[in-house]
Amino acid sequence: MAFEHTTKAFDDDLQELTRLVAEMGGLAERQIVESVDALVRRDVALGARVVATDAEIDQLQRTIEERAVLTIAKRQPMAVDLREIVGALRVATDLERIGDLSKNIGKRVNALDSDFHPLKLIRGLEHMTDLVTTQVKAVLDAYAAHDLPAAMTVWKGDEEIDAICTSLFRELLTYMMEDPRNISFCIHLMFCAKNIERIGDHATNIAETVFYMIEGQQMLDKRPKGDMTTFANTPTA
Repeated sequence: MAFEHTTKAFDDDLQELTRLVAEMGGLAERQIVESVDALVRRDVALGARVVATDAEIDQLQRTIEERAVLTIAKRQPMAVDLREIVGALRVATDLERIGDLSKNIGKRVNALDSDFHPLKLIRGLEHMTDLVTTQVKAVLDAYAAHDLPAAMTVWKGDEEIDAICTSLFRELLTYMMEDPRNISFCIHLMFCAKNIERIGDHATNIAETVFYMIEGQQMLDKRPKGDMTTFANTPTA
């Protein structure tokens, strides 16, 4: 849905904010994919590039914040116009956190120096990443298009990601119990899986921001979350 405004200058300000968020989103999407690719292939150089890219995402967030504050000061928007700016700020915050979580995965590539490399676990991690990447892309498209039904589809899909994460954790625990030599590798993989699951949570946050922008209120429905293990709910940042 397109919104019309009283001045072209304000339209231009909003378009620039939207462009910056889209640029930030593109970097964040690439970071997710490359961080897990580096992990799976144990590509230390790619992992280092993922870590370095985080600085670009952080800079874009700062630029969005500065532009948003300046726009509010100059235009003094109200109602739906103000929600557009607040929405851009919220989405940028979630994208910055997605960048941090991808960076965390990139940092762990060096630690996976074991010969232990079970295909089933790696495939599970890749499947989970594919789902999360699809969710992030879909919710950013929904944000750009002001498409509430598409955003709510992402919001409802978070439970599937949680379920895969829980299943992966159980597999990892089994491998650790079978052979203590696997513990170090499995712990690192657990934290990586948790980071991916948290990226899915940020996609859900963005869906809730789209709801706020369009409906003018916060979502009251309880967020759909799958059953997670105690370990899965430990902080990873």
